[in-house]
Amino acid sequence: MEKIIHLKMKTMWSFVVLFLLPAAGVCRGQNTNTYSPAVLPGNGLAQHDFVYSGEAHKEQIFIIRNDRVVWSYTHPARGEVSEAVLEPNGHILFAHQFGITEITLDKKIVWNFDAPPGTEIHTAKPIGANSVMFIENAKPAKLIVMNKGTGTIEHEFDLPVNSAVSVHRQFRRAEVTPAGTVLVSFLDLGRIAEYDWNGKVLWSQPMTNCFSATELPNGDILAATSGEQFVREINRQGQTVWEWTVADAPEYKFHFTQVASRLPNGDTLINNWYDGSWKGISPDHLPIQAIEVTPDQKIVWALRSWLPPAALGPSTTIQILDGTPLDAMVAALPE
Repeated sequence: MEKIIHLKMKTMWSFVVLFLLPAAGVCRGQNTNTYSPAVLPGNGLAQHDFVYSGEAHKEQIFIIRNDRVVWSYTHPARGEVSEAVLEPNGHILFAHQFGITEITLDKKIVWNFDAPPGTEIHTAKPIGANSVMFIENAKPAKLIVMNKGTGTIEHEFDLPVNSAVSVHRQFRRAEVTPAGTVLVSFLDLGRIAEYDWNGKVLWSQPMTNCFSATELPNGDILAATSGEQFVREINRQGQTVWEWTVADAPEYKFHFTQVASRLPNGDTLINNWYDGSWKGISPDHLPIQAIEVTPDQKIVWALRSWLPPAALGPSTTIQILDGTPLDAMVAALPE
């Protein structure tokens, strides 16, 4: 009899709890995970004009201008877009894991290079009007400058790698500095190194899980780490000049802060790559795809655009166009 009474009381209280929960603002099946605040700082898509792409299951690139998507492209191939650059000639050059492709804004392919079997390509930069610099993730890995018209290799040198790590994890970014040297981010070896075009190391500093690094106008290096969740500016002596970490934004959840860039106003743009499940996440609290932070780490813009009419997907590349000749070029796109 005592067991029966206990069972009845337990059943009654379960009913009471389920009945009262809606009144308290919680419903069965309601998404309660919070990856970002419901109200975000800044002006959403209207904050900047920009080119956007990311490592995702679809190879997609978007151009956003005046608060909306004005151009988009889906490349019919396997792989992920790790880097995309809108060039001065109006073409878009993008590295997509198993190759590099260049397209016009009317979506015609004008150049393509397939990664050799067993290799991957995740970074590609235009060099002048006719050449492209890229890294072949391989064993050994190679930095290559190729003439697109003739296929001639203009520069090539080997890069050290961790032989125990998959080629997929070796490299994601290489940048040409204002001095004409090459800054390479070693994701697997956890460092940044500067090379001349003969492959001589000119400068190197450790940086754990370094996804990307770029030289700032003052000569410092701005680096973003994947998995370590920090962005750091260091001087040439390796000293930290400025740093942002996830602890500076406790109301947000970050996954992989892959790329950072310093804006003309002194703010820093940081992407947040997320390609996980949305299950259990309210649309008002989905992960943000990028933030803009001031020198004192205040977030003045957060981008969250996962749903139509601007379903941008995961974020890896954001090229800000504001006030540049490229912005004027994009303005001429048909409505």
